[in-house]
Amino acid sequence: MDTEPKMKFRERWPLQRILGVFAHAGRVLMGRQMAGRGLTIYPDDVYLVSYPRSGNTWTRFLISNLLHPNEATTFRNIESRVPEIYFNPDHVLRRLPRPRLLKCHEAFHPNYPRIIYIVRDPRDVAVSFYHHNVKARNIPDTYPMDEFVPRFIRAEFDPWWGSWGDNVLSWLSMRHRQDSFLLLRYEDMQANPRGELVKLAAFLAAGGFRNVQTAPEHLARALESSSPERMRALEKEQAREYAQLKRTRLDKPFVRSARAGGWKNALSKESVVAIQEAWGALMQRLGYALDFGPRNCEQNGRRAPSRAEAARNE
Repeated sequence: MDTEPKMKFRERWPLQRILGVFAHAGRVLMGRQMAGRGLTIYPDDVYLVSYPRSGNTWTRFLISNLLHPNEATTFRNIESRVPEIYFNPDHVLRRLPRPRLLKCHEAFHPNYPRIIYIVRDPRDVAVSFYHHNVKARNIPDTYPMDEFVPRFIRAEFDPWWGSWGDNVLSWLSMRHRQDSFLLLRYEDMQANPRGELVKLAAFLAAGGFRNVQTAPEHLARALESSSPERMRALEKEQAREYAQLKRTRLDKPFVRSARAGGWKNALSKESVVAIQEAWGALMQRLGYALDFGPRNCEQNGRRAPSRAEAARNE
């Protein structure tokens, strides 16, 4: 009974592809095609990279407030300071002062010269990514978390960057322990924000950013200006003006709890086990303790390695 609709769809498909090609060509000719993976790369670039929902926006605010101490960063000016390659055409990014600091979610790119890579516990990433997809209208409010997690593991949402494990491992395998690669854990940034900000400042200074302010008062001001509370307030005021947010549900926050470990109250045991079975070895390498039993229990009575121990075992 449904043969005719299927045939009509097949007949329309070539036309849709042709229209898509013309639309893409038009964007390129008009200079409206976003840079993305095809952007022009300069040898003094620094790329702020992470899997989605791993703390990249917070880090953008931290760095921007550190580099611009006299004017606080907002959602109105963040794209001119630490632009995202998916929301800006290449010709716009080419005009930025160098060295440039650019945000993206790409898996390993061999031509990126200097990398700040942020990693976050994938269990927390799954929870945050769930709410992000609700906000983006990709799933309804009532969508079961236990159905979302397997799809998250398979990278069905935003598949361009691979799964969490694909993305993280691609960078660790190719760049970890090189001077041009700085690995930051979201959890460490929360536990010791000043210390991690000092690491960021040193890395940027080594990459040619001469206006990095590291005096205690500048660090304190950058941290205060980038607090989750202030970012939430800015989001409420400016969401309609920010490209990444204005087409999403404005009744759902982009900046949520910004806490580590929230997965313990949000994920079922089955979802936790599924994530750990997918990426347990990589998680332990990064110092994330596994949990196969009741909440807060260590894996089968064995303690997961600390971050220092994990680094020594690589």
